[in-house]
Amino acid sequence: MHRHHLPQLRIRALGAAALAAAVLAGCASAPSTAPTPPTGPAAAARPAMPLPAPRPAGADDTALPQGFARWVADFRASAREAGISEATLRAAFDNVQYLPRVVELDRAQPEFTRTPWDYLDNTVTAQRVALGQDKLLQIRGEADAAAARYGVPPGIVVAIWGMESNYGSNYGSTPTIDALATLGFEGRREEWARRELLAALKILDRGDIDRDHMIGSWAGAMGQTQFLPSNFLAYAVDADGDGRRDIWGSMADVTASTANFLSKSGWKAGQPWGVEVQLPAGFDHGRADAAVRQSSAQWAAEGLRSADGRPLPDFADGSILLPAGARGPAFLVGPNFRAILRYNNSTSYALAVGLLSQRLTGGPGVQAPWPRDLTALSRSQLLELQTALNQRGFAAGTPDGMMGPATRDGIRRYQRSVGLPADGYPSAAVLQRLREP
Repeated sequence: MHRHHLPQLRIRALGAAALAAAVLAGCASAPSTAPTPPTGPAAAARPAMPLPAPRPAGADDTALPQGFARWVADFRASAREAGISEATLRAAFDNVQYLPRVVELDRAQPEFTRTPWDYLDNTVTAQRVALGQDKLLQIRGEADAAAARYGVPPGIVVAIWGMESNYGSNYGSTPTIDALATLGFEGRREEWARRELLAALKILDRGDIDRDHMIGSWAGAMGQTQFLPSNFLAYAVDADGDGRRDIWGSMADVTASTANFLSKSGWKAGQPWGVEVQLPAGFDHGRADAAVRQSSAQWAAEGLRSADGRPLPDFADGSILLPAGARGPAFLVGPNFRAILRYNNSTSYALAVGLLSQRLTGGPGVQAPWPRDLTALSRSQLLELQTALNQRGFAAGTPDGMMGPATRDGIRRYQRSVGLPADGYPSAAVLQRLREP
């Protein structure tokens, strides 16, 4: 998660007119590059949807700060009715800040997407592996204690720590209360933001952290492994026994909370996340689908073999993953891979966590070559592909420029109709073929 230093505008009960110029000045400093989307449990809170026009400030320059102050006052009243103490409300909202940069980042949807190998090249680096191995030694006691309690291996917890905040070195500096109040007022995801903001107030009310130290990403995710406030309430653990659940400063709490999240998300102790495999000749690539699950014994009976020749892990409901389509590496993944997806619903992210944890504990990286000659489709190209599939009768869902199960299924049906391997991969060749009359 990249650290974003945000312009901070204090919204007080008086002086709204004087603040209007500062608000507009903060909005004027646009980012020079598109942001990296948040990862971790925060990512599920960012559904792909059409973006509305920005909330207008109106002819009166005081409209924005006055509107924000009214929104805060309304939320403050509802939080009071929900049982939040006056002391917490004062601490949270007496100097609450509207952060224009948060709105800019929330609205940004980069045009260009990344291939799985490009993502892995930039996340599972030699430097991150080496640093992670050192960090694993440093926190071995805390990680082993979490593993004994929740059944999640230290390597997995440390890999998530590395992915989310580069092992605690960069978990964001944005005040969580300000970020969520800004997102709630902006309105695109107001219901979600109000729910998370109330959860944040409950955390303050319990005394787990104070307002000044409740910081994280611009999207509201907090601490070294980036929990949304609602996930903090559900999964955070006081493992060091000091009476506070501290995912910012206590590695015992960080490791236990992360392991508890995965445990409650279906982690199966004693099983790996998955294994790289070799597919049998003539394999129907259309069966490489998360919905097609069967035992490892059944996959082996069909000729599936591990890349290193060892027996397949004993999955009751394993599925085949082809992150780069028929020409790329293949993996047999089980329930623990799906638990990582609950942390961040991105196949590339879950694969990165699995591979990084493997490397941290002396295991291999990906063995089969990636099809690096393939290029990723941009969002506008994916939109064109989805539209073309729908027009030809291969239902791909509502065109939105985002890959999902409906689009993958539509690609597979089209590929079968023209005699191509039905891997569901959105390649430039598939798009070019759809463009032909």
